[in-house]
Amino acid sequence: MNNIKKVGVIGAGTMGAGIAGQVANAGFEVWLLDLPSDGENVNSLAERGLERLKDPDMPGIMSKEAEQLINLGNTRDHFNELKDCDWIAEAVVERLDIKQGLYKKLNENCKDSTIITSNTSTIPISLLTEGMPQSFCERFAITHFFNPVRFMRLLELVRGDVTRQDVMDTLDVFCETMLGKGVVPCADTPGFLANRVGVFAIQCALHKAFEYRLSPTEADAFFGRPLGLPKTGVFGLYDLIGIDLMADVAKSLENILPENDAFHKYASPIEFVSNMIANDQTGNKNDQGFYKQVGANKMVIDLSSGNYVNHERLKTPLLDEAEKCGVAAIISDESAYGLFIWDVLSETLCYAASLVPEVTEDLTQIDDAMKLGYNWAKGPFELIDEIGIEYFVSRLKNSDKNVPEFLLNSTNNKFYNISNSTLSALSASGGFNPIIRPKGVLRFSEARQTLVPVNSNESASWFEYEGAAIVEFHSKVNALDSQSLDMISDAVASSENKGLRGVIVHNDFQHFSCGVSLWSVRNCFEKNDFDGLDVFLAYFQNTMLQMRDSKLPVIAAPVGMSIGGGFEVVLHADHVVSHANSVMGLVESFVGVVPAGGGCKEMLYRWIEKLDDIQKGSWKSFMNIGLGRKANSPQEAGTLSMRRSSDVFQMNRDRILNVALSSLDDTKKASQRKPLALSGAEHFQEMLEWLEVNHKKGMLTPHDVTVGTEIGRIMSGGDCPAGTIFSEQEILDAERSSFIKLAQTQETQARIISMLDNGITLRN
Repeated sequence: MNNIKKVGVIGAGTMGAGIAGQVANAGFEVWLLDLPSDGENVNSLAERGLERLKDPDMPGIMSKEAEQLINLGNTRDHFNELKDCDWIAEAVVERLDIKQGLYKKLNENCKDSTIITSNTSTIPISLLTEGMPQSFCERFAITHFFNPVRFMRLLELVRGDVTRQDVMDTLDVFCETMLGKGVVPCADTPGFLANRVGVFAIQCALHKAFEYRLSPTEADAFFGRPLGLPKTGVFGLYDLIGIDLMADVAKSLENILPENDAFHKYASPIEFVSNMIANDQTGNKNDQGFYKQVGANKMVIDLSSGNYVNHERLKTPLLDEAEKCGVAAIISDESAYGLFIWDVLSETLCYAASLVPEVTEDLTQIDDAMKLGYNWAKGPFELIDEIGIEYFVSRLKNSDKNVPEFLLNSTNNKFYNISNSTLSALSASGGFNPIIRPKGVLRFSEARQTLVPVNSNESASWFEYEGAAIVEFHSKVNALDSQSLDMISDAVASSENKGLRGVIVHNDFQHFSCGVSLWSVRNCFEKNDFDGLDVFLAYFQNTMLQMRDSKLPVIAAPVGMSIGGGFEVVLHADHVVSHANSVMGLVESFVGVVPAGGGCKEMLYRWIEKLDDIQKGSWKSFMNIGLGRKANSPQEAGTLSMRRSSDVFQMNRDRILNVALSSLDDTKKASQRKPLALSGAEHFQEMLEWLEVNHKKGMLTPHDVTVGTEIGRIMSGGDCPAGTIFSEQEILDAERSSFIKLAQTQETQARIISMLDNGITLRN
């Protein structure tokens, strides 16, 4: 296998810049080239690509150190810099003549061992390499990344007829271990796997929503979280991608797919959507699409009139039922909602099944492609297993729909089977093959299918695996409630009694935890049960202390977002093994409360330890918690004292659990916190003055000041004299007291209701 040390990327558009950014994130030097520009700044296109990577809302680079590894240039003046690159990724415009011209130049100027790849998803390798020498074709492949490159896990890897195996192995290992991608090998067929199925699903859902006369609100409510799909649904996803771009993608697939392909049923544009494009209503990039934000109000387009109306979350018993019973509850319903989802699912899942074995003989590749490339919780075949193959096929036949042969031959089986503690998948020939992942890759979503939980409830479970306890949250958005805490507490106590190696808190869902359940908080204040709320918060704090004070090591292995209460769990772990894209932070101030699971206390201690100054440490804690600052990378987490120097991260989230398990025996227990001499009344007054000044500037709302006052009180000790000693428990008590005080205000209650009912952060 070749060793990749230096990379070149040609084309500094969205995809090219993203590839360069991820290479730099992995710690490798990369040259990012584009065409020379007219005028003084000939590198302006490459520079523009780099600027896109700095988008604060979706940063493509993780740190300043990564940015310094990106060299910018143009294909006229800096082509020579590519001559010693080990891998060159082409991401130029989808024109065959331009790509072929570039390959000829690369073949003439680069070393014979350089691997060349294209990011294309529309042009076959046979055409790309037509007329090129054998030696070039042997080291050429397609590396199809997904946008945004840093955050989308999927890489489709496509080989040509003569591509050498060592080239494929090199790309596979580098992209999986260094770039953190889930590499799915694909045949050189139109659309490969993810886009072929994913765009079909989106187009089908769009057409069916219009057919059933559903509003975007209605369609997205069902074609989203209830199915294990992203909450954007179909209309929200159109807005996110760009309505005009989605139209182009659909047209592109229409042009390259065979005439008999089922995609053509849903490829044609919808007149209403075409009119939106003509009116520049193209989605988030133009601030208006199917949805539109007007101040604090979210609007949604009326598909009858074209006017925008207030958006309110759909509330129907069927959605509640779906949360409990899954897909089966929806597709068995005879309402327009149920029929809509059945039509979309049946068409999409049949389409996926029709690709076996013509496009791939391995159904796990299709499931992996959809989970990694489109963030589906379950792939098409996993969904069919959930529905039941026999029921699914029977209903297809009763609906006079064509049933793919692979489905017909599978009615006596499940697509996934467990035998001798091994998870296997049905092959195209009818047998079961064990699912084998690369060494070091361990997906708990697969491992737990072979396990029986030691204890479980609606919100969480824990399993014994490789001599350790694995705690998994599985409530809605993994929000923490008393049942979540029950599982942590039981896992810690039982592991001590059993003599296990330790406890790992981890899950394989999109997010680790988005905090304490606001529904639980709302339930308390609507019942005026603030004593009950205080009891819950005390239980939360005590469970965190139980984790930290356990005799056994406790490791947090977060993926996705660990914010609010979820991050407080991370803060109390002895060691953290996180994903490079994990988002961490204490964001409670946005909903009008303070962290009260030990978050204020932990950040106060960490900042004081980092700065070796109580006053400066309390000020940093006050500012970061008050402003709800989040860390979007491990490096940023380090600067915000959210990550210790001993904590580690992985580029590939599928390697986190394995690393956590390997770390258990070497993890040292965190020490108990010693009392602190807090900064006192004078410093508290400085915080209050800062709040007032920024309120007068219009940067803070009146309730921001109220919340900030409570945060300042915790961090400084309030009106006490400077140097007053506070024990760890007294700081925890202050957290809890401030939370209860704020939860009783109308302003905080309004913020929580707004977030729950409309998903909007209320600025009051």
